[in-house]
Amino acid sequence: MIAKLSEILGHAKEGRYGVPAISAANEFTLRACIEAAEEAKSPVIILTGYYQTDGVNYFTRIIEDFSCRASVPVAAMWDHSSNFKESVRGIRAGFGSIMVDRSSLPYEQNVAEVKEMVRIAHAVDIDVEAELGHVGSGVNYAVDGNSALTVPEEAVRYVKETGVDCLAVAIGTAHGVYKGEPKLRFDLLDELAAKVPVPLVLHGGSGTGDENIARACRSGICKVNVANELMRACLDSLLADGMEGNNIYRFWPVMEKGYKQKCQHLFDVCGCSGKAWAAVQGLSPKFRAPSKTEA
Repeated sequence: MIAKLSEILGHAKEGRYGVPAISAANEFTLRACIEAAEEAKSPVIILTGYYQTDGVNYFTRIIEDFSCRASVPVAAMWDHSSNFKESVRGIRAGFGSIMVDRSSLPYEQNVAEVKEMVRIAHAVDIDVEAELGHVGSGVNYAVDGNSALTVPEEAVRYVKETGVDCLAVAIGTAHGVYKGEPKLRFDLLDELAAKVPVPLVLHGGSGTGDENIARACRSGICKVNVANELMRACLDSLLADGMEGNNIYRFWPVMEKGYKQKCQHLFDVCGCSGKAWAAVQGLSPKFRAPSKTEA
């Protein structure tokens, strides 16, 4: 069933668990996400961005079809829109939530641009995530892992001034592959969770480590973005299965298997397995995730 991001994160905040925001860019990765969520009886957030697909207007129709058939809550987000045009593109495409990323801008400009997008998005019932502080790159982790961390007092002010529905915070994670060992500032997270009224989001979930992710979710992170680690799981699955000769015809199912297994693992790590709430009873059988033979 289709759910609002704010509804999924509201439950997560109250229950002190996290929900993975899983990167998906085509039918195979989307199906793997939803099937894994159904088997885990977990809510799930589908994450798609301009950097993944040019055919976003078509892909959102696939997301909507799969989501309304699913037996678990599914929300879809347009990720990391870094300017007005990209943010509006996500709204026009039909996403129920958008991530408005102005984290590299000075504070006042960040607030001004995000506040305007919140006004537009909320007018059409779309949730907005923004980022304060800046989650940098894993390849530059020696610098990015310790700089531009989120300041709690600033975060409280930022949420009030912008009206965002959830907030991505910088507490020591980074995007992509880490060069060095990730070290999360759990003391900072504890303070943010105690002071910031909206659900908190962790970017850079890939490679951060199961123990760190699990602890972060118990400490107040409600949404964990994961992309790189899922792609790696696809490759590992293909290499393990072997694509020699006619095995190449199994390319997509084997890739999907790796994606699905990693998704299932993430639900357990974040603590959201078994946390799905029931869909409205009495719906037609068509309201379920289509099988491979149906789609």
